This record gives sequence, structure tokens and C-alpha cells, in this order.
Amino acid sequence: MKEIKRINHIGLRVRDLDISRKFYENLGFIFLVGPVGPEPVAIIEHPSGVNINLILNTSEEAPRKNILMEEPVKYPGYTHVALEISDIQSALQKIQALGITVTERVEFEGAQFFFIRDPDANVIEFHQPASR
Repeated sequence: MKEIKRINHIGLRVRDLDISRKFYENLGFIFLVGPVGPEPVAIIEHPSGVNINLILNTSEEAPRKNILMEEPVKYPGYTHVALEISDIQSALQKIQALGITVTERVEFEGAQFFFIRDPDANVIEFHQPASR
């Protein structure tokens, strides 16, 4: 469909707005508004234009793990978001300084990337493409 221009936002269901807001603000996101709307959602945005809707309707009985990534049965669904970065070493140093665990680090055909999890086990990839 040629009408699609870009991803507008990512929706992440979270348990606690204050905890998630602080986590993403530490990654450079800016709180815009919320909670608003029937879900409700809080909207954060990175200066690069990446917009995340923090969806605040998690069920109390929901498991405290990522069922798309941590179950032996592989359910369909979005497994992670990949944020493109310009300097993997600098990004790694900042993540480690924040005390965030890097769950995996990969180099593949010149591209380098690493993964972390947010407070609700949503997976975030930091991806430095291969040099062209």
C-alpha cells in the first residue's frame, strides 16, 4: 500500500505508569500527555520521532512475564521493537550506567544489536546497521 508513510506509534501495555514513564524517560523519551482516552493511554515521544503509547489497562491477574518470548509455545504477535542507533558502544555504556540488564548481544553480517527489557518484560532491540 503506497499510502503508508511510516510507523505512527507503538502501543505497549504496561502495569504502572510511573515506573514505565521513568524507565523510558531514562532512554530519552519525553512525556507528552496522559492518561487520556478510554483505554487509557499515556503518550511519550523520543526526539528522533519514535512515539510510544503506554496502555494502562493491564489485568491484575496477568502473568509477570512476556508470553510471546518466554513460553515454549510460540504465540503469534509482535515480539519486540527495534530502535536504530548510531553508536552501539555509546548506547551500551548508557544502558549499563542505568543499571539495565542487556539480555542478548548479536553481530550479524556487520550489523550489531543488543536487547533489553522494560519493567513489563517488553523487549527492546538497539540496532546499529552494517556500514554500507
